[in-house]
Amino acid sequence: MSGHGHGHSHDSGPLAIGDTAKKIVIGLLIATGIAVVLGAVVLWPSKQNVDIPLPFQTAGGTAFETEAGTVTEQKIGPCGSASMGQVFADDPAPAADSPLKCQLTVVSIDSGPNSGTNTLLEVQGDPNRMDAFVLGPGQPDLSVGDKIRLVRSIDPLSGSVMYGFNDFARGFPLTIIALVFVIVVVAVARWRGLRAVIGLMFAFAVLVIFLLPALLDGKPAIPVALVAGALILYAVLYLAHGLNLRTSSALLGTLASMVLAAVLSYLAIEVTQLTGLSEEQNTNVQVYLQHVSITGLLLAGFIIGSLGVLNDVTITQASAVFELAALDEGASRRDIFTSAMRVGRDHIASTVYTLVLAYAGGALPLLLLFSVAGRSIQDVLTGDAVAIEIARSAVGGVALSLSVPLTTGIAVLLARPLARRTGPAMAGTASIPKTTIPKSKPGSGRHSK
Repeated sequence: MSGHGHGHSHDSGPLAIGDTAKKIVIGLLIATGIAVVLGAVVLWPSKQNVDIPLPFQTAGGTAFETEAGTVTEQKIGPCGSASMGQVFADDPAPAADSPLKCQLTVVSIDSGPNSGTNTLLEVQGDPNRMDAFVLGPGQPDLSVGDKIRLVRSIDPLSGSVMYGFNDFARGFPLTIIALVFVIVVVAVARWRGLRAVIGLMFAFAVLVIFLLPALLDGKPAIPVALVAGALILYAVLYLAHGLNLRTSSALLGTLASMVLAAVLSYLAIEVTQLTGLSEEQNTNVQVYLQHVSITGLLLAGFIIGSLGVLNDVTITQASAVFELAALDEGASRRDIFTSAMRVGRDHIASTVYTLVLAYAGGALPLLLLFSVAGRSIQDVLTGDAVAIEIARSAVGGVALSLSVPLTTGIAVLLARPLARRTGPAMAGTASIPKTTIPKSKPGSGRHSK
């Protein structure tokens, strides 16, 4: 093994990169980076004010404000208390005799101008269950001690402050879950894990600060999604994996695959005539934000949704290629490509399952409703809601599959330069045996040294 290690000069090391290859890689990434920055400048959303849609505004036309609250008391009693939604200091006013029963919940207001006082929430029971009090479908099931968020508004008739249930307060438990996630990632992956978390925060910032406002501003969806995706990829890949040629080859492959995913997404939506109107959120967007393209939202969702899985596959392929090249200095580019593609095929198979099952898991409530609707399987699969998930899975799967040979080829050219073909080792007559990257036997799923 020692003779093997000294059989090559410093000028012909296994990872030596020629000046031409360096210039091509650095030039492509710099040119793409400049184009992305210019694209972000051109597509940057304006600071125009958008009117708050009706479902999200108070009677006065302003945005809803929420305050913290804690459930302090609860009982079943007649509906119709005059204290419902009002602010009071002591006990709520009793309701007149009523055949309707409600869940009466006293909530302490913990923030805002009425902090330290109480309000009353009434939730009517299911009228079809007269034998016992049962909450109606979709009603919040509150208990004493629950932390909730209250909507604060102004009654347009009396001008008094009114409170209503908004949602459960999830800030503390979500913070704990996020901290556990960060701690585990950093503990296992060390500094690389910390850099990955920082990259994730940057990706979220790009979506919130650039992508969503640009789409809201009516900018074209495909350029906006490509620019946002490229900004995310540059940051997360170099942050998590370092500034080197291995990461650069993965970045080039991912950028090319993202462009391919954008083209495929556009073709899939056009050919299948997907509208996205089967989803309630998209319908609300079309009704209240008419200048925003629903098709554009679908396109952006397809493109951004493919980034994570593409990044996973391309960085794995680039790492496999560079490791194989370092293990066997005498291996040809064809040997390295073939071995890395064996790894890539296994990765494709497992990741396609992940991709499709993730989308299927998200659509489970919809599939459950269709299963009891008595519709044929063909109608279910070709309906807009399910067809969107099928098209999304297919686009992601195609882009994923093609990204493997593309990234592998780029990484092979960088790990084993084209110019390095002289000498007996590269001519196939070397005295160094190629035992580090063996040919797999048919049916074998692993490589042995």
